[in-house]
Amino acid sequence: MVVLTTAFITCAKFRCRSSIAAANLLLVSAPPSRACAPSRRPLLRGRVGKVSLHSIAMSTTKASEAAPDKGLPLGMDATMVDEYASQSKLLQEFVKIPSFGKAWIFNSKDENTSKAVVSIGQSDLLANKRRKFLLNSHISKSASKSVDFQWSPFPTEISGVSAVIPSPSGEKLLLVRNSEDDSPTKLEIWGPCQLENEIHIAKSVHGSLYTDEWFEGISWNQEETFIAYVAEEPPQPKPVFNDYGFKKEGSSEKDCKSWKGQGDWEETWGETYSKKRIPALFVVNISSGEVRPVKGIPRSLSVGQVIWAPSSSYGLVFVAWSSDNGFQDTPRKLGIKYCYNRPCALYAAPDPFREEADITSTEGNKGETTTMIKLTVDLSSAFFPRFSPDGKYLVFVSAKSAVDSGSHNATNSMHRIEWPTDGKLDGSLGVADVVPVVMCPKDNCFPGLYCFGLLRDPWLSDGQSMILSSVWGSREVILSVNVVSCEVLRVSPQDSDYSWNVLALDKNNILAVSSSLITLPQIYYGIKVSQTEKHWEWQEVSTPFPELSDEINSILAEHRFSILKIPISNPSDKLADGAKLPFEAIFVSHKDSASNPTIVVLHGGPHSVYPSSYSKSLAFLFSQGYNLLLVNYRGSLGFGEEALQSLPGNIGSQDVNDVLTALDLVVKRGLIDPSRVAVVGGSHGGFLTTHLIGQAPDTFVAAAARNPVCNLSLMVGTTDIPDWCFIEIYGKEGKKYFSESPSVDDLCQFHKKSPISHISKVKTPTLFLLGAQDLRVPVSNGLQYARALKERGIESKTIVFPEDIHGIDKPQSDFESFLNIGVWFKKHLSK
Repeated sequence: MVVLTTAFITCAKFRCRSSIAAANLLLVSAPPSRACAPSRRPLLRGRVGKVSLHSIAMSTTKASEAAPDKGLPLGMDATMVDEYASQSKLLQEFVKIPSFGKAWIFNSKDENTSKAVVSIGQSDLLANKRRKFLLNSHISKSASKSVDFQWSPFPTEISGVSAVIPSPSGEKLLLVRNSEDDSPTKLEIWGPCQLENEIHIAKSVHGSLYTDEWFEGISWNQEETFIAYVAEEPPQPKPVFNDYGFKKEGSSEKDCKSWKGQGDWEETWGETYSKKRIPALFVVNISSGEVRPVKGIPRSLSVGQVIWAPSSSYGLVFVAWSSDNGFQDTPRKLGIKYCYNRPCALYAAPDPFREEADITSTEGNKGETTTMIKLTVDLSSAFFPRFSPDGKYLVFVSAKSAVDSGSHNATNSMHRIEWPTDGKLDGSLGVADVVPVVMCPKDNCFPGLYCFGLLRDPWLSDGQSMILSSVWGSREVILSVNVVSCEVLRVSPQDSDYSWNVLALDKNNILAVSSSLITLPQIYYGIKVSQTEKHWEWQEVSTPFPELSDEINSILAEHRFSILKIPISNPSDKLADGAKLPFEAIFVSHKDSASNPTIVVLHGGPHSVYPSSYSKSLAFLFSQGYNLLLVNYRGSLGFGEEALQSLPGNIGSQDVNDVLTALDLVVKRGLIDPSRVAVVGGSHGGFLTTHLIGQAPDTFVAAAARNPVCNLSLMVGTTDIPDWCFIEIYGKEGKKYFSESPSVDDLCQFHKKSPISHISKVKTPTLFLLGAQDLRVPVSNGLQYARALKERGIESKTIVFPEDIHGIDKPQSDFESFLNIGVWFKKHLSK
């Protein structure tokens, strides 16, 4: 299932992401002969405040004597009180650690100096929000190629700001303040020492700006006089009624004894966009404050990712998605967040502040003439447009593999268009391949492009090489892509199992962040050795972050991780070569103990990945004295297209077997105790979790599932992405079968492939964590499965977060979710 940004996110970036951003959870199995009954041996070593289980039991007894059960919080018994207290204290230590967001570097006249601005995020549990800060640094480079960062003593908090966008020169700064009510949106233009202009934009002009890094397209022009951006179109008129009925004319919202009716319901773009209908394109003059919409774009298109063209009458280039992407191209907006399989194209349109040129186009809506022109006619997908510094090339990423196959995510490709030197777009523009889709990677070679975002200025000084982040197996890496020679190089250290992400470029040097599951994010500065050599030397950059507590330092230092190659079991001749290659799993363990209980962690998607990067939630789990096994089963990103496409049509079997195969391997190597294994996962990871406790009922001592897919026959009629159900059940053929009214045969097949079909075999105590506002896997899926377990007398616990969506990522909800996972596993794995 497609997942949203949570602590269990696939591609957990340390940029504002997204990215990718995505929820990864677990599953485990042991041979039946060794998994008949869970061990009753006590947990040898627990890290909960360094309190022994015996002392916990004694203090719990005292607590129960002092306070009767009727005085305990709902859902908590006396044996859990001290666990909640001690684990919550440790979890808060992890939560308060700051994280890196975006970064910008501004060059000066002196080649040896530059300035950096890094955004910092920190959870505020009491306020239930993420606080944002900006931290400034002066960068000095010496002839010996050493670099010195001189940070400002304190960060600057940016409160109530939705987006921070520096101008190309760094001389101006745009702050976007989106309103949460009917008050105007505010655009603040800052100079070096003052607020130069504050522009208030009424709701009648447009709604909030999109700042989510998918539709977002806030872009300064080179002269720094105009800003193009994407915002929600102004609300359409709705009927007004009074005591005489419908008012035909002259109605006002402020009329006495009248009210506004609802009008026709309009589709939204699904999960995370429940209040977003149509993203539209606007340009503002930062001096006068005048805002103009870009005309000629039909309402059937939702626009995003706008940039300024270097020259031509078409001043703006942007991405657009059609709302007619339902079954047989019906007007249905399917969920788009983390769904790269939605067809999209690049378009160009004139700047509305320029005198409109006499341009005609065949693009239109119901025969209307428009000045917009489509740039990628023959491609089913095109996004993340970037112009080369000399304006010669328009480069972009494509998810055509996802669109053509129907999988919500797949291996990307990169392409370029030669931009006309005269700026005239009256002919067909040729599209050339830069990075093709990799079907079956050779040993340790480039597995293909898996890109979740590009820097606003990703270019080295040669004007041809882009620096970007991608996924390479179970790691995130930094790549250099020459858009002319089509050469792809791995820039981050070749021998590193850590994950690396680019933050910003300083001419030919790279500011990056690196981390691992047992190492907090750390900033590095990569210095290019010479103009001719394609090699960077990496130096660690000290930051003014506070020192970690002794306890957190000790926990991280006591653990190790390794990336395991897992040969597939019983390879079929029907499989493509890439699907026969080993997949990977990441194993985290204590350095001095192999007897600790193990938690299998499974990512969602299913076409996402668990990278080796730091996760506070996973660090919290292994801090409790558990091994972790993160399984990147076939179908995950980062292993080539053939391996990825082997999963659609085989979910609930191939992915389940891959997890059990990974578990068998660590058991055979003597790395874990097979009698004390738990499993946790979210979304499709929850699908695997509930499948595993049904298909391997004697393997897992406990389970936890966050917004799990439990019954596809129920989900298909309620989710924002019903096409996902058809594709993952039937494979590519699912595109033909997809319908808003599934047949009885379809529903039977959905049920057969669902975890609920195995519920009669389940024995495992299971915790459910559900977001009541989830549009992707509606809360009814988890509730039905949890109720079915109770009906059968299986121990279960359900927590519903009333205001949360699929990711359950509000700070308080995220905290409570993982605290309950920690207590649940301690309760069942300590027996």
